[in-house]
Amino acid sequence: MASSSGNSNSSGSTLLQNSGSEEDLHQLMDQRKRKRMESNRESARRSRMRKQKHLDDLVAQVSQLKNDNNQILTSINFTTQHYLNIEAENSVLRAQMMELSQRLDSLNEILNYLNSPTTSNGVYETEGFETSPVSFTNPFSLPYLNQTIMASADIFQY
Repeated sequence: MASSSGNSNSSGSTLLQNSGSEEDLHQLMDQRKRKRMESNRESARRSRMRKQKHLDDLVAQVSQLKNDNNQILTSINFTTQHYLNIEAENSVLRAQMMELSQRLDSLNEILNYLNSPTTSNGVYETEGFETSPVSFTNPFSLPYLNQTIMASADIFQY
């Protein structure tokens, strides 16, 4: 009987050892679980911070791109206005050039008429022209070349 009581004592101490080691194991698992949870929380916090920083960077980039777009639009508007002004100025200059070309053509016709002898009934008329050799060597002494050509001052304004 003594052996049976000894067996019951040894099984009781084994139960205490098992329950002690199970309790230690359970505490160790709880501690590992808490560390993992804390590590996961810290990782999630860092992830949220990275995400927020990325979002802030994107918002700043959008703001910068909007500013760049506004500057480009302002530059385009300025350039377009400058182009329209130059185009209007060119139109005025073209019109003035056409008018001056017509005036020049008219004056050249007058000069050609004055320089060419005219005929009347088959006879060349040269009245009013000096035929001396001096007048031909000095073309500025001819009476029709001494006349001034008048132009209005507003022809050169835009």
